Amino acid sequence: MSFDVAADSYDRFMGRYSTVLAPSFADFAGVRREQRALDVGCGPGALTTELVARLGAESVAAVDPSEPFVEAARDRHQGVDVRRASADAIPHSDAAFDVTLAQLVIHFLPDPVAGLVEMARVTRSGGVVAACVWDFAGDRAPISAFWRAARDGDPDVKDESDFSGARAGHLTDLFAAAGLSNVEETALPVSVEHGSFDEWWAPFELGVGPAGAYVAALDGEERAEIRDRCRSLLPPEPFTLIAAVWAARGSA
Repeated sequence: MSFDVAADSYDRFMGRYSTVLAPSFADFAGVRREQRALDVGCGPGALTTELVARLGAESVAAVDPSEPFVEAARDRHQGVDVRRASADAIPHSDAAFDVTLAQLVIHFLPDPVAGLVEMARVTRSGGVVAACVWDFAGDRAPISAFWRAARDGDPDVKDESDFSGARAGHLTDLFAAAGLSNVEETALPVSVEHGSFDEWWAPFELGVGPAGAYVAALDGEERAEIRDRCRSLLPPEPFTLIAAVWAARGSA
């Protein structure tokens, strides 16, 4: 899945949720002072910002395969070592970090186990590897209403519910397959307010991720139809979306 889109487009689409998620995910991973941390699949840097606030820029590194995101993360986080790289080929030495995190990333990896193995490689023995994925299978992602509307119009649509880690227990299985120990999994809630339906809908037309690609492939009439179905599925505006991620952590 390509994310070669403008950083601002990602911010408007998913960044508004990942920014809210970052503090609780960092808490779950046990990020604390004096640690060195790596943000894998950092995007424009929602989690990176939280790590810098806790650890300082000199103790944070980040990688992402998208050049626009890498450029944005560098601009926004002076002093952070941000490099263009994929999760399965991290350009850091063995045992370089105390904690390695992947926020909303694992489900997009071609081989999530290989990605987790690589994350464990760059984490010191006994350090923490952590990852989280929206609960798409449980219909608890902030864009679940979109996929419900898509399925209403096309029962055969490929949504994100079968992606890696997007259902209860699957991150635990992936962590175990990657050789991580002391694995724990939990659901972390995320609550985001939206002033209007249009505020929620407009970012779907920016071409970000699977949902954006789906919208981009629709003609004008089809796009209007799914938009109307989404409106009927969401509460009256303004509204608050209560979402959840599955989060897992394990010892390297």
